[in-house]
Amino acid sequence: MRIITKTITFPTRGNSHTVDVTGKVQSLLEESGLREGTCTVFAGGSTAGVTTIEFEPGLLKDLPAALDRLAPDGHAYYHDAAWGDGNGHAHVRSAIVGTSLSVPFQDGRLLLGTWQQIVIMDFDNRPRDRRIVVQAMGN
Repeated sequence: MRIITKTITFPTRGNSHTVDVTGKVQSLLEESGLREGTCTVFAGGSTAGVTTIEFEPGLLKDLPAALDRLAPDGHAYYHDAAWGDGNGHAHVRSAIVGTSLSVPFQDGRLLLGTWQQIVIMDFDNRPRDRRIVVQAMGN
């Protein structure tokens, strides 16, 4: 078994900005030469999330709207009271969505569904550069 670890860095706008990283993850997997195993995508930090969705305009509105109902911006969060940075909602959303995702691969291809893409969501209240770790394990 081999383990390959790479990073992807890209700018985000915050406020539930959602970025499709499927192509970048697939490219890193192909470059690794691994044929079969598991690929983990991990967002470092506590105000981002990693999940899969159909990357289409309706869901790019629906998912943030659903998260806004669960953890609305502007609500009084203890985190904001402690740190004064106004991003308590971002931390809660990150905890709900999660910061990592594992996808199996075979014949060097991610085994995603036809309409399933890997996305990174930036929940913070400001733009930033996000660093994503992609780790593939297999043969």
